[in-house]
Amino acid sequence: MHELIIIGAGPAGLTAGIYAGRYRMDTVILEKLGVGGQIILSEIIENFPGFPQPIATMELMERFKKQLDNSGVPILEGEVTDIQAARDGSYLINSSGGTYDTKSVIVASGASPRRLGIPGEEEFTGRGVSYCATCDGPLFKDKEVAVIGGGDRALEEALFLARYCRRVTLVHRRQELRASRIMQEKVAREKKIELLLESVVDKVTGGARVESLTIKNNKTAKTNDFRCDGVFIFVGIRPNTDFVKKLLHTDEAGFIMTDQELKTCREGLFACGDCCKKELYQVVTASAEGATAASAAHKYLLNME
Repeated sequence: MHELIIIGAGPAGLTAGIYAGRYRMDTVILEKLGVGGQIILSEIIENFPGFPQPIATMELMERFKKQLDNSGVPILEGEVTDIQAARDGSYLINSSGGTYDTKSVIVASGASPRRLGIPGEEEFTGRGVSYCATCDGPLFKDKEVAVIGGGDRALEEALFLARYCRRVTLVHRRQELRASRIMQEKVAREKKIELLLESVVDKVTGGARVESLTIKNNKTAKTNDFRCDGVFIFVGIRPNTDFVKKLLHTDEAGFIMTDQELKTCREGLFACGDCCKKELYQVVTASAEGATAASAAHKYLLNME
């Protein structure tokens, strides 16, 4: 019987583990893929406090991991499939790596890139459709690609792709981009990036790989074929919460509902990071929530004694 199990080793889960180690709680982190969470899809982080210059995302996550190692909290491999509440107030966690009993849980399972849900998207995923410019950008050297989205992530990835591609067309459904002003200014200075506003992608087509997109103008409803070699999609995130939807309160999109102490509707079960409903999805907010959740779990365990 562990005192605390943390699900997920992104910034929120790692920080929760660091603080749990400081509280000397018997803690284990369960992670299905690797350390870092979805933030590792971004090449650099420009706004983490204490780093006036941009820092490589992997380097920052490695620093998180090193600090966690110093706390003595282990990371075990396993994808959590189910959490069951026991009559005595404890929880049984089923995962691909085994079954665990614990007195408290912090869900920090993060989120995944949201899909458009259009014809051809799934068919060409890995064959020209991508959700990670950092991963696949170098494969499109001197080629033409489209980036779908208007937020900070979309613009950041478009700038990265401009290092390799001959032309990057940023497609956004509205007249105004949603990204921060500083990101918009950077894009405006990059000659390889063109904007295609008030437009949506209706279909992805091609042969062995992506060859074109069907793009509709939201104002005129007219469609046209847009020739390109690839499309990178950044239209938001989907929380990785399917395994707790029957146990916890979530909003319509699946984000977990919590209070200010990151408590969920279940005693002893907390949640933090990108799997939660909130206003700002950033590494710094995920880290702060991880610390808060660990503190709340510690108080909960003290009250159980």
